[in-house]
Amino acid sequence: MKKNRYHKLIGIVLLCAATIAAFFFMQSARQTTSAKAPIHATEFHFDTVITVTIYDSSDTALLDGCMDLCEEYENLFSRTKETSEIYKLNHGLLEKDDDYYLLSDQTADLIEKGLEYCRLSDGAFDITIAPVSSLWDFSSENPHVPKEEQLQKALERVGWENVDLQGNRIRFLKEGMEIDLGGIAKGYIADGLKQYLLSNGVESAIINLGGNVLCVGSKPDKTPFTIGIQKPFAERNETLASVSLTDQSVVSSGTYERNFEENGKFYHHILNPKTGYPYENHLTSVTIFSDFSVDGDGLSTSCFALGLEKGLELIDRLPGVYALFVTDDGEVHYSDGLMENVSISAIK
Repeated sequence: MKKNRYHKLIGIVLLCAATIAAFFFMQSARQTTSAKAPIHATEFHFDTVITVTIYDSSDTALLDGCMDLCEEYENLFSRTKETSEIYKLNHGLLEKDDDYYLLSDQTADLIEKGLEYCRLSDGAFDITIAPVSSLWDFSSENPHVPKEEQLQKALERVGWENVDLQGNRIRFLKEGMEIDLGGIAKGYIADGLKQYLLSNGVESAIINLGGNVLCVGSKPDKTPFTIGIQKPFAERNETLASVSLTDQSVVSSGTYERNFEENGKFYHHILNPKTGYPYENHLTSVTIFSDFSVDGDGLSTSCFALGLEKGLELIDRLPGVYALFVTDDGEVHYSDGLMENVSISAIK
């Protein structure tokens, strides 16, 4: 492993203890038929603890490659890193061709995917939420609700339909617009890491980007991986359910992930682009099962934003995608075909 990787791990170990409670965690993912122990690497990117575990190879250079990819993606998609492509786009620092900013292939691809979910959700999910989301600092030690006048001014610069994307060229039809890909980037990155591992001969691995869990194949003995789904607001490592997955993704969005309370009112990080405030729709979490993690990421946020009824309607229109909703009364709701197509056990 690269020497500088180890300097990061001391801080990461401390971060894991506070972070894992809000995330999926893996159960029974040990190798059973090979004498080789799995190898893994953990780093911190995108304000998230990232772990890649490989079960059928002892080549640690593959782990280095994964973490290098994470750094590359962060330099493209981060909204807050001043050297990233999205930061430069939001601040008018990218090269232009006429009225259009010029994007890399990957950034253009992810923005197009984000716009797809803006359309599917009728704007309930909106990648131009950045002027609003930047006012809410859920990672602060002492977070506060933004002032109403700040929110109203920021909302004037929100509206995905004002993004004009033409291949690798982009322009905003409203002055001062910005993009926030936080609701979909982790899934895209997980898919990219999976393709990297597959291209290097890996057939058994788990990629965990802060709870976005993506399985590469199955265990070395060809049995499925068992993944635990975090129970909202429960004690650390307490699961709502266990699922058996082969070559699939499971992603959740929920109010338990980032939140605070002020003047007796609860605020969470999934923001309504129409009001500037967190959604209030009696949902606690949405979990999506899909082949691609980018779809799980986009749909988990979109379906949460839409609420139970409309979220279920959206999922039921999409082939090969399934969802589990938890409402604030603790009830669990399933999309059509979930129980027939996803092996779920031990629902609590």
